[in-house]
Amino acid sequence: MNQTDKMEVIIVGAGPSGLTCAYALAKRGIEVVVIERGEYPGAKNVFGGIFFSSIMEKLFPDFLDNAPWERYVGKRKFALLANENEMAFDLTPAAFNVAPYNHSFLARRGSMDQWLAKKAEEAGASIITNYCVRDFLYENGKVVGITSGGDEDSLLADVIVCAEGANSLLSEKARLRKKISPGRRSIAVKENIRLPRSVIEDRFGLTDRQGAAYEYFGASVQGLLGNGFIYTNQDSLSVGVGFSLSDFMKSENAKNPNDILDDFKSHPVIAPLVRGGETTEYMAHMIPSDGFDYLPKLYRDGLLVVGDAAGLLNTSFFHEGVNLAMSSGLSAAETIIEAKEKNDFTAEALSQYEEKLKASFVMQDLKNCKNFLSFLHKHKSLINDYPTLMNDILVDYFRVSEKPKSVVKKEIFNRVMKNVKLTRVASDMWGAWSNLI
Repeated sequence: MNQTDKMEVIIVGAGPSGLTCAYALAKRGIEVVVIERGEYPGAKNVFGGIFFSSIMEKLFPDFLDNAPWERYVGKRKFALLANENEMAFDLTPAAFNVAPYNHSFLARRGSMDQWLAKKAEEAGASIITNYCVRDFLYENGKVVGITSGGDEDSLLADVIVCAEGANSLLSEKARLRKKISPGRRSIAVKENIRLPRSVIEDRFGLTDRQGAAYEYFGASVQGLLGNGFIYTNQDSLSVGVGFSLSDFMKSENAKNPNDILDDFKSHPVIAPLVRGGETTEYMAHMIPSDGFDYLPKLYRDGLLVVGDAAGLLNTSFFHEGVNLAMSSGLSAAETIIEAKEKNDFTAEALSQYEEKLKASFVMQDLKNCKNFLSFLHKHKSLINDYPTLMNDILVDYFRVSEKPKSVVKKEIFNRVMKNVKLTRVASDMWGAWSNLI
């Protein structure tokens, strides 16, 4: 191959992991080019949720003052929906309402990715958009470049970083992962609903740049394994549902994802929160849910895989992804810098990337929650049956009537004994404590 146009590093994908890697490399004077399929960084992202900023703040101390985040997450709610009712746990700690705001911000990835891309370019990285990478180029078993399908559009490099996202066909072609299956992916659909800023702040009880993140389980996704959510931007709401793709495909009664979202928005608890809003965007997105035991191989000669392409998403209640992605991009950059000093880009040299991840919170957190989804798949009563039963019990318990409380308690006890087996409840609760918390 012609080595004339060979560069040091090519990164495929201008998301948080790829851009973080590009910034860290460029800061060290390494020639790096980021290839993005969209018209601009962030053009394809449909993210509308919590941007966990701990890694970002280490790289950019001016993040709080200059980054285009919408609101900080000062209010959290975790709720169980059942029929027309809600059981909720609200969390508004004072510590989360002062800087650095628990490193949790509501953001639009389109704006945030462009901001991060500008930082990478200022550091010396180059970004090429509207370029679709079809495959890697190989030489003697080593990944040496990328191609869009024609020789004239091929680029060569010492190292390629695959940061193309959840639907990573390139990592499949490189034989680092098996064919992506529905069991290892979730799907999310969301709408951006415009509302006046004053209405949002009044409706959710917010002040200044304070924001709210509400997550709903149980009936929010009609028996599927997943949840609904509402996140407050400055002048809009991100409202959506996400659920297991395999669960959806196996269900005989599952509605169209858009209909599931419409039903969620019309739930008696949710409808007042979105009332009067104008839908300005509708989006769908695939989310990795590989789990610790099913992660792809993260490296081979001349290649590293980062972010969603590597399945680095915490699929538990924490839903952390951006911080894991950025941490993986930073670890990849550190590994490449060390490899360049030795002029060794073999799989053995690049394996230090995985070791860095294992030593960080990334792999340790993924390992800690590795049984989360599989446990819920086997114990769906926790999100389907129990919320309904608990709602009914609490409604009856607090209902004001002339019936003596002793009779009410006896009736509730009889209902519980009729509908559930205590051994099953004990098993489910122990399993939940072991695998979910």
